[in-house]
Amino acid sequence: MEEMKLPKGIRKKGNGYEARAMIDGTKVTVRGTDLDQVMADFIAAKEQAMGGDIRRNYTVDEWFEEWFDTVQAKKVKDTSIRPMKNSYKRNFGFYVGKIKLKNLRPMDLQGAINALQKKGKINTGTRDALGRLSKCLAYAVANGLIDRNPCLLVEVPWEYKATREEIALTKDEQNRFLQAAEESWYKEMFFFMFLTGVRVGEVGGLRWRDIDFENEKITINHSLFIAYEGGEKTMKLTSPKTVNSVREIPFIGEMREILESQMKKQKKARKEYGNKRWRSSGEMDDLVFTTTLGSPCVRYIVQKEIDKIRKRMDMEDAVRAIKENRKPVKFRYFHPHTIRHTFATRCFENGIEPKVAQKLLGHSSITVTMNIYTHVMEDKMGDEISKFGYALTDTEAKDYKELLGDVKQISVHSNL
Repeated sequence: MEEMKLPKGIRKKGNGYEARAMIDGTKVTVRGTDLDQVMADFIAAKEQAMGGDIRRNYTVDEWFEEWFDTVQAKKVKDTSIRPMKNSYKRNFGFYVGKIKLKNLRPMDLQGAINALQKKGKINTGTRDALGRLSKCLAYAVANGLIDRNPCLLVEVPWEYKATREEIALTKDEQNRFLQAAEESWYKEMFFFMFLTGVRVGEVGGLRWRDIDFENEKITINHSLFIAYEGGEKTMKLTSPKTVNSVREIPFIGEMREILESQMKKQKKARKEYGNKRWRSSGEMDDLVFTTTLGSPCVRYIVQKEIDKIRKRMDMEDAVRAIKENRKPVKFRYFHPHTIRHTFATRCFENGIEPKVAQKLLGHSSITVTMNIYTHVMEDKMGDEISKFGYALTDTEAKDYKELLGDVKQISVHSNL
């Protein structure tokens, strides 16, 4: 489990916790084995030393930290705590975190959003962070620390701007990359990712027991997570990102061929290295995609191999460019998560219904899927508008329905 960052003034001591502060020259110390109780007693002790409710002098940062550790942290996975706190700091803490909670005004928050928009950093994360901050301030209202929630009057520009990792590969880029990946040990892994759109943690945590060859379906119910505990790096399998992330994906295209190839290759490597040299054990001993030595495929490994393939493609194009008397063209940089957006884009291009795509991708809500579809639709707008020019005949309606197709007909080479 990832080591939790303790609130300011609290530290681990022995088998318990110690909280210390200096209030107007008076030392305040609280000890105990239960963190929640220590936090509550610490607040009460500081309030007593100040002769009043210390929270009334909290900054926005201080109140958010206390609210998150007391309320929100109990509702989310351990692996989500740090990203959520960082999202608040990045979007709002940087601009309003030092303001006294009682002095926070809607214009302060609007100013933060306007500054983010000016820098081109408004995205879905900004809206998520605002929603979380609004819940935080609602608790401040309920506790009598402020009269009203300043978030309720804030306007967020509803624009979708894809980040670099969200810009999908074109069909040509995808096919070129997969062709170049034929020489890689991770060939099957990349084909699998492009055919399923799974998150990099999900592909790393996929086990052979999760694959049903008889019924041709794959169950996604684990994710590979890396944590640092006491300075030591540890890896474990955790539940996926959200409830909707637990899902079944049918064999698509050449899926059986890809998985059987991976199984055969992995068994051969395991036999050659032997159990002593094959780096897998315990819950990690059943992983589908591993390194050449059997280690789990973490995000770093996947990104490193993407970069390696890209560089090889660039070198080959540079040689061709000399022969063709032209400037070489570098293959654009992309993240493992880009493959997920590429799969979603191919779904749209192949007429897959948004709700089907949402289920395949394990998105938390249809809104996430539609954001991607809407972004892709900008390029298709002309074709879509032309459909309003006439009513579909029965034959055309049938053809259009067939266009949506069966997801099992998608091919990693021709369509994807």
